[in-house]
Amino acid sequence: MRDLQAGDRVLASTERGNLIYSEVLAFLDRDPAIKKHFYVISTHNGATLSMTAAHLLFVWDGNCTGGALPAEGAMQTIFASDAHPGQCLLTLEEGAEGHLNGQLSRITRLRVWEDRGAYAPLTAQGSLLVNGAMTSCYAAVEKHQLAHWAFGPLRMLYSWTGPNRVQGEGLHWYAHALRWVGKLLLDSELFHPWAMESTDR
Repeated sequence: MRDLQAGDRVLASTERGNLIYSEVLAFLDRDPAIKKHFYVISTHNGATLSMTAAHLLFVWDGNCTGGALPAEGAMQTIFASDAHPGQCLLTLEEGAEGHLNGQLSRITRLRVWEDRGAYAPLTAQGSLLVNGAMTSCYAAVEKHQLAHWAFGPLRMLYSWTGPNRVQGEGLHWYAHALRWVGKLLLDSELFHPWAMESTDR
C-alpha cells in the first residue's frame, strides 16, 4: 500500500463482484508513522489482508464452498473488527488461460496485531483488491453505499481535474469534513466506536 500512488490503476469490483481496473484518485488517509491495531484476516484460498478496526470489508454469510459469486446486492459490508471465521470474502483466483476471476473464499483465521502505517486509497469504483481480497475504500461509517454516495462529489472533482498526486500525510480534508458533518447529522450507531475518537487504535 505504501508504494501505491494516485493515478495508478488497481483491481476493484463492481456491485456484482466482477473484477475491473479502477484508478486511484487520492488517499483518504495516508500516515506511514502512525501506530494502530490491525485485524489480520486470512481465507481458505490463502488471501490475507490487514485492516484497521473501522475499515469496511465485503462479506457474505452464505455457503461459499463452490466459490460461486452471490447474487447482486447479496454481499454486505461490515467493520473489519466484526469479521469472524466462517464468513466469505470476495477473493482473486486465476482461471483458465491466466484470466483473473472473483471467487468467494471462507475466512479461516483472524488475529489482531499492532503495526505502523495506515493507508486508505480512494478508487473511482470505491473498492480495491488488497492482498488477494476485495475491500471497500471506506471506513468509519457502517454502510458502504452511504460512504460511496458521500464521497461522490470528491470522486467527480478528481474525474475532472485528474488524480490528487501531491497530497500530504494524514486525513484528507474532504474525509475530515465528512466526519465532522457525520457527527452532527448521523446517528452515532452508524459509526465504528473507534472511528470518531482521536486514538492510536
